[in-house]
Amino acid sequence: MSFSVNTNNGAAIALQYLSATQGQLNQTQSAINSGFKVANARDDGAIYAIAQNQRGQVAGYQAVMSSINNATSAVDVALSAGQSISDLLIQMKQKALSAADSSLDTASRQALNANFTALRDQITTIVKNATFNGFNLVDGSTNNITALASSDGSRRITTSAQKLSLSGTIVTVKGTSTISTQAKASTLVATIQSSLTNVNAALAKLSAGAAKFSIQGTFAQKLSDTLTQGIGNLVDANMAQESAKLQALQVRQQLGIQALSIANQAPQTVLSLFR
Repeated sequence: MSFSVNTNNGAAIALQYLSATQGQLNQTQSAINSGFKVANARDDGAIYAIAQNQRGQVAGYQAVMSSINNATSAVDVALSAGQSISDLLIQMKQKALSAADSSLDTASRQALNANFTALRDQITTIVKNATFNGFNLVDGSTNNITALASSDGSRRITTSAQKLSLSGTIVTVKGTSTISTQAKASTLVATIQSSLTNVNAALAKLSAGAAKFSIQGTFAQKLSDTLTQGIGNLVDANMAQESAKLQALQVRQQLGIQALSIANQAPQTVLSLFR
């Protein structure tokens, strides 16, 4: 054993261990404070890179769900409009059938015609107001609505619009149709029934589109949740383990300080050689 006042190997070794313990203690404290065992690239560059890529995927699916929700809302508005138009056509058919009665007096026919035209014009009002976020799927202003289906934007899902305006291919009742005479009323009964059948078929198509959006939205949410859980497995700190590690490192830190203190006393023994 060498006695030296210039070089204290014991103190150097004790300081190395104490520094290592202090570094681990700082890392554990950081994990407890942030909740992450990998909070930044310095903690673990590879794991951090993987987690960041997955976070990008999650952000992409959040955009997908937002896009799907917007498209779903537009289709829901169109469905509501279509249902209202279907109900109006049923009432219009009833009025037309009543007006087709040849025994009806003039005053009654005029009253039925006034009700009929009010119902007819209400269809136009509904069609014009069936707009969500700038999209109207029942007035012919757009052919379809498209939503994102993948986090990279490469895949999309589409639902076709259904034009439900008067004088169209679905609602064949004209904007000028009336039941002011028995002949007109008789002719319109078949036209209204055909329009009603067409509107109900259009509603079925819109409903199928809404179902597509709903299924894709549910799938995107599940993917997002799964990716989020995977990120947590990679970077989240196990607080129970970190707590146990913290206590162990604090004990090691105290022992390291005592060991360094003892090692620093070694040069004092040299003084006894010169008494």
